[in-house]
Amino acid sequence: MAPSPNPMSDAVRVKELAREAGFPLVGIARVAGADVGVRYREWLDRGYAGEMSYLGRHVEHRRDPALLIEDVRSVIALGVPYKTHDQMSEMPSGTGRISNYAWGDDYHLVIQERLERLGQLLVGAFPSHTGRGFVDTAPILEREWAARAGLGWIGKHTLLIHQFYGSYVFLAEILTTLELAPDIPVTDHCGSCTACLDACPTAAFPEAGVLDASRCVSYLTIEHRGPLPDSLNSQLGEWVYGCDICQLVCPWNRKSPSTLDPAFQPRHHWIAPSLSTLSTLDEATWIAWTRRSAIKRTKRSGLQRNAQVVLEQRPDTG
Repeated sequence: MAPSPNPMSDAVRVKELAREAGFPLVGIARVAGADVGVRYREWLDRGYAGEMSYLGRHVEHRRDPALLIEDVRSVIALGVPYKTHDQMSEMPSGTGRISNYAWGDDYHLVIQERLERLGQLLVGAFPSHTGRGFVDTAPILEREWAARAGLGWIGKHTLLIHQFYGSYVFLAEILTTLELAPDIPVTDHCGSCTACLDACPTAAFPEAGVLDASRCVSYLTIEHRGPLPDSLNSQLGEWVYGCDICQLVCPWNRKSPSTLDPAFQPRHHWIAPSLSTLSTLDEATWIAWTRRSAIKRTKRSGLQRNAQVVLEQRPDTG
């Protein structure tokens, strides 16, 4: 397909359609000449992916989007803020903490639906366009492309930080054959701050901008199967699914606004769930509570395990 003679006006139109489809944040990066994933193989080789062996597959695809879609020219980077309200500083006795991103509907489902809508709009506006949308599950380095597209910068806690919405942002992207004018990347605004690194209870950051996932509370409570490492059990605190500590202490999140997006409004049973209820959760309740929920990822046995560990380590919360 021949490049469009109007990459600037096409980019403006693409952004209008993205917002119409439910993506408040949108930026564009050019594929040609982009060198992404330079340190990804090193990260894998250091064992920082833990048991997530799937992250070692299709490494070449992560570095070269042309392997995902032929004749790709641009990456349309998309963002959806999800913060609904701040975590309680002190939890009621006998309750556990769930990461804010999982309080509402599963973002994979919500964003995939919006990607399909945006795909339809793009085909209508650009009949010659060929594209493919992704949300989290494909071999594409989302944060790097989002940073290149000007949506924010990658913080020391490895999350993308938007200057207004902070790091509470779901990411997605569409690879397209359209030649679109790229946005200018945002400069890093973390400065000398190390709040996120200092606050991590398991010392999961061996250096700024590098996460050892095998030590991360989010990884341990969601991805890790079987018994948790004894050396890290006591570090879970009240977390039974995910962890927001590095986000909670980030100055860029202190004044970030809460979203009114109905898809991510919290389900009451996930804000401060009873540990005793979670540790003995029956199948029928599990199915009802996790309908269209990202918490399915940990499986019922995983959530029960986490609740039991927190109860054992924090008997005062029982």
